[in-house]
Amino acid sequence: MSELKSISPTRAAELIKQGAVLVDIREADEHARERIPGARHHALSRIDAETPVRAGDDVLVFHCRSGARTKGNAGKLAAAAGQCQTYVLEGGIDAWRKAGLPVALDRKQPIEIMRQVQIAAGSLVLIGVLLGAFVAPGFYALSGFVGAGLLFAGVTGFCGMANMLALMPWNRRASAAAK
Repeated sequence: MSELKSISPTRAAELIKQGAVLVDIREADEHARERIPGARHHALSRIDAETPVRAGDDVLVFHCRSGARTKGNAGKLAAAAGQCQTYVLEGGIDAWRKAGLPVALDRKQPIEIMRQVQIAAGSLVLIGVLLGAFVAPGFYALSGFVGAGLLFAGVTGFCGMANMLALMPWNRRASAAAK
């Protein structure tokens, strides 16, 4: 098992023109909203269950949004790639876009679940603080409850708010589009 070597977006684009496969390891909701055309979607959460490698694959370039998720899981991705030559796209899709390379954006798809969690949690904390300050101190409990939920999510990896948001009608389109 080897580590993934980092390559620039322009070098990755050259390799793709020569037959390399770009593999998007982000989750379905992220991929549905914004993706690099031609990239194969294979969520990191599925790596243990199924291989991202297909017959004829020799070179794989893995990417996420910023490169951090890919680098943090480099060993796991390299192992899943088997005998393929493997790379990580330095800076992820963000760097790809900044390099002027094509990105497909579907604004009809909702923003990714974790951003929705951040917006909802931040809003609830702010509302709890404002209500606690201007209405009744008991409303501070709302902020405390949200903070406890975020702490629990960070420690256990289970985010009830994310699971609840995933069931919302606007998020069902993203999971259907990614299939």
